[in-house]
Amino acid sequence: MRKTYTPKTVDTGNIELPEELLPLVEEMAKNVHEVWALNRINDGWKYGEVRDDTKKEHPCLVPYEELPDSEKEYDRATSQETLKLILKSGFKISKP
Repeated sequence: MRKTYTPKTVDTGNIELPEELLPLVEEMAKNVHEVWALNRINDGWKYGEVRDDTKKEHPCLVPYEELPDSEKEYDRATSQETLKLILKSGFKISKP
């Protein structure tokens, strides 16, 4: 029997990232990709022209700079929402 899963995200729609955090979004997006790639590689995955779960091949196992824009946008969205959640939770983000 398959269970139905409905994601329940925190509403961050009212949070706007300050302009000084925008470079951090890109840095985080790159790191999100690097962490994902490292985990895949550690699980035995390698680069492949097309995704093949049986062979453990994935076309996104490339440096962040070589990703298609659509994949970069996915990582940026994850980074932006993480930063927005931090701010919504009352934390402040500042450079020392």
